[in-house]
Amino acid sequence: MNNNKKVRGIPTVFKRLPDGGVAELIFSTKRNTTSFSVYRKGLVVEQDAIELDDGTRIVPISPNNNLLKHRAVLLPECAEPYESVNELTARISGYLYRYVDLTHEFLKIAVSYVLLTWVYDAFNELPYLRLRGDFGAGKTRALTVIGSICYRPFFASGASTVSPIFHTLDSFGGTLIIDEGDFRFSDEKSELVKIFNNGNVRGFPVLRTTMTVKNEFDPRAFNVYGPKLIGMRRSFEDQALESRFLTEEMGQRPLRSDIPINLPDEQAEEALALRNMLLMYRFETLDTVSLNSRFTNPAYSPRLNQILVPLLSVIEDANIRQEIWDTAGDLEQSLYRERASTMDAGVLEILVECFAEEGRSHVTIAEVTETFSARFGSDYERPITNRMIGGVVRKRLRLAVHKSHGIYVIPMSEKPKVTQMAIRYGVIDRGTYG
Repeated sequence: MNNNKKVRGIPTVFKRLPDGGVAELIFSTKRNTTSFSVYRKGLVVEQDAIELDDGTRIVPISPNNNLLKHRAVLLPECAEPYESVNELTARISGYLYRYVDLTHEFLKIAVSYVLLTWVYDAFNELPYLRLRGDFGAGKTRALTVIGSICYRPFFASGASTVSPIFHTLDSFGGTLIIDEGDFRFSDEKSELVKIFNNGNVRGFPVLRTTMTVKNEFDPRAFNVYGPKLIGMRRSFEDQALESRFLTEEMGQRPLRSDIPINLPDEQAEEALALRNMLLMYRFETLDTVSLNSRFTNPAYSPRLNQILVPLLSVIEDANIRQEIWDTAGDLEQSLYRERASTMDAGVLEILVECFAEEGRSHVTIAEVTETFSARFGSDYERPITNRMIGGVVRKRLRLAVHKSHGIYVIPMSEKPKVTQMAIRYGVIDRGTYG
């Protein structure tokens, strides 16, 4: 037996080491080499490979990896020190302000989101960041500039299919940067929605079936959890998915005159310098940051609290936390207004009124249809029918319906459910009903 036989290395991106250290993949474009930046007890060293106690040998992913070579995935070059978190935050803010025209309020959110991406694996839920607007509104610029300083960003806007996204997220983790406009076909968009639906909560991989070399079906789970930046022109139809985004509306005011039309070479250099400092931030913060439930706000919905508290947990400045709550509150109200303009909201509005009447035991589908038609019928091109309203009640609102004396009715027992949904849709005020 040859005891000197070299152990084959396992290509690795990130590893928590048995001695408490942390190893992160880094990439030097000048030397065209990859290695590990290893952090132990406040000290950083660079290693080409790491031998573990169990005999396992981990090695960095090759610098010739196609995603690294074509800069589809960006990495730090080394871990660089910074003066303080406040100073680092100011650097990020200045960098974003130079190259992207964001509102003052959203700039604060974007800076905090960048920090969150570097410690996202310390949390179980995450928000998504979105730039929404028409062609030429600056979405791609914002995705490029913000994405370049996020943790292990993967730029997928040039992908022709979504299959590589599943594999890359599962292999590299990190931050997905995507321009939804590039995914024009319904099947691709459907697959993309699966990533967004499963990717903001830890522990919900996407299951996909691949084929083996022997043409056998091989079900596989892909981990898609992580922060995501998306540029798109419209909204998603799924209101639950919409509620996971913190959104900046682009192109609604004249572009600042000091914003460069073309990104200069200095932008990439600045982004690399910030990634290097943010790697040190990750090293120093990952094991100390955690969800801080003190930052919840009962004035807002559970969903908004769920996605916002992780973001607030990485912010040291109480004034900035309050500014973000104020901005997020405006975003939630905007979402409520969008929901309130839907057919579902109109049906809920009528049901709330009917259930408030004394002596009621049920509400009939027919009377909801009649009231809806009189109140909102002019907004629709086709007639409002019992079948249409019944479909909304049963399939979309998921309310119980049964037949009584030959007519379909919604029983009074559904009133609590109607009330809660009406609050979520912004039909009635949250404070009024607790």
